[in-house]
Amino acid sequence: MFVKALKGKIHRATVTDIRVDYPGSLGVDSQLMEAVGILPYEEVLVANVSTGARVETYAIPAEAGSGKIEVLGAAARLFSAGDIVIIMNFGYYSPQEIKDIKPKVVLVDSRNQFQRML
Repeated sequence: MFVKALKGKIHRATVTDIRVDYPGSLGVDSQLMEAVGILPYEEVLVANVSTGARVETYAIPAEAGSGKIEVLGAAARLFSAGDIVIIMNFGYYSPQEIKDIKPKVVLVDSRNQFQRML
């Protein structure tokens, strides 16, 4: 049996743009993705702190250091530029592995620039 557990998250990022007319996904500054271990096209859960909405989609890398957090496609109807979000991804672990798992958590500033790891 495997257990699904938090692998990493970007905590309290700010949505920089929304684009409904896009095939769908979440554009994320590639430096932030790397810091928490989110791979290109990996599934993410996005929680909108501002509205309570939650969306599952996949992450695509945006320009490194750009601070971009872009909600793309249908999910954009649930978000607005300026919304505060938590971007999470998960992994599946054996009961033995889960004992040693420590999720990578990145805190960002108001421009989505890396501040520190928790």
